[in-house]
Amino acid sequence: MVGIIIGFYFQLLFKKSRESAVMAEHPIKHLSWRHWVVAILVIAGLLTIVGRLYQLQILENERYLNEAFNNRFTSSTVSAPRGLITDATGYPLAISKDTWDVYIDRYQWSDREKANESAYKISTFLGLDHDEIFQNGTISTFGDYLIYRDLDYKAGQFIIEQDLWGIRLIPSTVRQYPEGILGKQIIGEIGTDKHGLWGVESDFDHILRGQPGLLTFENDALGRPIAFTSTSLDISPVPGSEIQLTIDRFIQSIAEKELENALERYKASGGSILVMNPRTGAILAMASAHVNEIDNSDRKESLPNYIKNRTITDLYEPGSVLKTLTTATAIDLDLVNIDTTYEDTGSVNIDGTIIRNWDFQSHGKVTVREYLQKSLNTGAVWLATEIGKDSFYSYFENFGLGSPTHLGLSGEASGLMRTPSKKDWYRVDLAANSYGQGLSATPLQVLTAINSFANDGKLMRPYIVSKIITENEIREYQPVLVRQVVKEKTAKTMGRLMRDVVHGTTYHGARLKEHTVAGKTGTTIVSSDSGYDFNTTIASFAGFVPYELPIVSILVKIDTPEGDLRLGGQVAAPVFAKVAKEIMNYKQIPSSYDLVATNEN
Repeated sequence: MVGIIIGFYFQLLFKKSRESAVMAEHPIKHLSWRHWVVAILVIAGLLTIVGRLYQLQILENERYLNEAFNNRFTSSTVSAPRGLITDATGYPLAISKDTWDVYIDRYQWSDREKANESAYKISTFLGLDHDEIFQNGTISTFGDYLIYRDLDYKAGQFIIEQDLWGIRLIPSTVRQYPEGILGKQIIGEIGTDKHGLWGVESDFDHILRGQPGLLTFENDALGRPIAFTSTSLDISPVPGSEIQLTIDRFIQSIAEKELENALERYKASGGSILVMNPRTGAILAMASAHVNEIDNSDRKESLPNYIKNRTITDLYEPGSVLKTLTTATAIDLDLVNIDTTYEDTGSVNIDGTIIRNWDFQSHGKVTVREYLQKSLNTGAVWLATEIGKDSFYSYFENFGLGSPTHLGLSGEASGLMRTPSKKDWYRVDLAANSYGQGLSATPLQVLTAINSFANDGKLMRPYIVSKIITENEIREYQPVLVRQVVKEKTAKTMGRLMRDVVHGTTYHGARLKEHTVAGKTGTTIVSSDSGYDFNTTIASFAGFVPYELPIVSILVKIDTPEGDLRLGGQVAAPVFAKVAKEIMNYKQIPSSYDLVATNEN
């Protein structure tokens, strides 16, 4: 085509030249410079056009086809069904229900007469204000306007059948929790964007949410969606994976109920109850509460506190519960046995700091067994001195203190423990740490350490996810051994000593009638900026049951109880007994007498 045009141009030039006799023999030589300029410009322009056509039709053909398609069609994502969250028995704790999101097509509603009729019907169906719907739907002729989110599936089908002018329904899902607020701090919630906000819903969001689908609408010449035409589901949503927890909803309900009762009974500011399988590290229940969170229906003011899983986020000084770790260390190093004695004078002086027994009494010659039963601070200091600072902190670190357990839930605290390598460490730290003061840990760290005495000295990693179930596979999580923290013989000795703490005296609040308990109380004097307040305590008890064949381990922590009862044995131990008894009944565990008889046979 370019050649034809150029040839035509020169033909005109030659025709004009032939009229002159002078130019008859060599017409091109006699062309003026103006003719040459025009010819060059014409050729250049034609080459530019050809080059641009080549670029558009050959080089960038795919790009412009895509742009044309995008101008013709509008895509909208379709939510994928979120994966289930179930308890250890497979009972659903979080489910997804099919719903609809209801939109107004504002372009369709540019017909105000039809829009008014449609607004009246849809507002009646949904219980919305007609004037507000009509105003928002006709304020512009561009875009869709969301008027209702997560409409019941059957109700949405009914509206679709009505064929309302300019009303579009997009498939969606809504998250529901069949057990209400049970285990809410563990499970969490999702936001309006369908992503997890906290808890398992957040920490495993990438597993639960699946892959959204794609819904396509055809547009008109102005790029506005055409209602009810050429709609297709181009990409089907892929459901999220199911997560099965180790949590047992019945045990969780026991823990939450007894914790709430305890906070009310002892006028406490808060507390936690943690239940585990001591042999595997599986978490069976995690309950924590603060008095401001109870009966707060809207939860707006206390939401940051409400969502806190205090069994892993809150640090406290465990107190005398950690005397078991000190005792185990000394026994494991063959420094003492259960009958080794020391002289208790009621107090001990460490570089000018006087440490006294909790009862402010001296007890004379005391065995290791008796020191643990009486929970004497001087006995723990004596053992720590025998152990020495290096071995003491090496064992405590091996028990997991000062490090997160790597449970898999966000927000887990590491704990605080000064060691001799720190410049601010003093000898009195070793003494205080021996009976659980001057260091901090989470309830989960403490119970994980105690579990080793019920598990032949093996420290297990806590875990809360049992299975992840996809369409193609089931991934099971197995118990993980962290380390052998003490010898098996030492662990069994500690089990007997902890049994004697509960059953070796006339009365103990943690004692059960049918089952033997092994455990240890803790009473922590709460520290403040001005020092320790002896009228403010944290009462705790940690142990396992049945002693003969440990099925569960339980830690109870009650914060700042008021009144005359403030000690671990007075406050936390009875709560432990209530929780343990209900779990034994639920699991139908034979009495300790039957277990002993079975073992003997």
